[in-house]
Amino acid sequence: MQVRLAQMGDNWSAQGSVATLGNLDGVHRGHQAILSQARERARSLGLPSVAVVFEPQPREVFAPTAAPARLTKFKEKILALAPYVDGVQVLKFNSTLAAQTPEAFVEDWLLGQLGIRHLVVGDDFRFGAKRTGDFALLERLGLQKGFSVERTRQVLHKGRRISSTWVREALGQNELGLAEALLGRRYSMQGRVIRGMGLARTLGFATANVQLGRKVSPLRGVFAARASIPGVGIQDHPAVVNLGSRPSVEGRPFGLEVHLLDFQGDLYTQDLHVEFVQYIRSEQRFDGLAALTEQIQADHAQARRLLATN
Repeated sequence: MQVRLAQMGDNWSAQGSVATLGNLDGVHRGHQAILSQARERARSLGLPSVAVVFEPQPREVFAPTAAPARLTKFKEKILALAPYVDGVQVLKFNSTLAAQTPEAFVEDWLLGQLGIRHLVVGDDFRFGAKRTGDFALLERLGLQKGFSVERTRQVLHKGRRISSTWVREALGQNELGLAEALLGRRYSMQGRVIRGMGLARTLGFATANVQLGRKVSPLRGVFAARASIPGVGIQDHPAVVNLGSRPSVEGRPFGLEVHLLDFQGDLYTQDLHVEFVQYIRSEQRFDGLAALTEQIQADHAQARRLLATN
């Protein structure tokens, strides 16, 4: 499905829309329910459904050092949203947007930019300067301006509300099965294959170094995984991945290394998608190449066993 990615100058107001707003980090099952709720109403009104996302995310502006690691980088988020909406409106979050009063935000963006006819948001949604806007204000302004507001459906897993925070907690504890249950899919990352240092190749385990475009991650370690590279027709190929800074290699920045089991070929410049299947071990430092090689062999053997049934 192709999704329209609107830019700051684009305008939905002539057509009108049904929208939902938020960070939507991870596009987990809770988000999916909200997006589906908006899409259902949009279909009934004969209007497009639009997801409104902030970039960067507000906490990355207000408290950059304390902001949580993203579950999805921007491109990954857009791809994850595509099955659920007709379009995505990106609002550049900066001091100017943060200083807008709730009333100005509704007038300029919800009405002026999006032509809102119906809005789907949580009853704890806050917006505008100092987060003074809330669901009740949206309802009052909707009555004045001619749009309706609907509460989101809450999605629970084992009695707890699904949230991006919970997904991060699960990943931080290497509970990939729980993360999959919350996301409705395996946790994944993607990026372009770039040239690395070539050390793994000299050891006999060629790896694809993936440019992630992120400095922090809720997940770190060595994992059994499945990799897809659409450009060369590879789909769900068994792999071993190292996500982190490789402590045995000095000066190594945070990154993702992917070894495709039983594969030989040139993957440079290809877009590679990795689904994390099962945790193998944490990163560790090795005293020499012999010890590192022995551990890599053990990791590959364990990955084969794990992927045989996953």
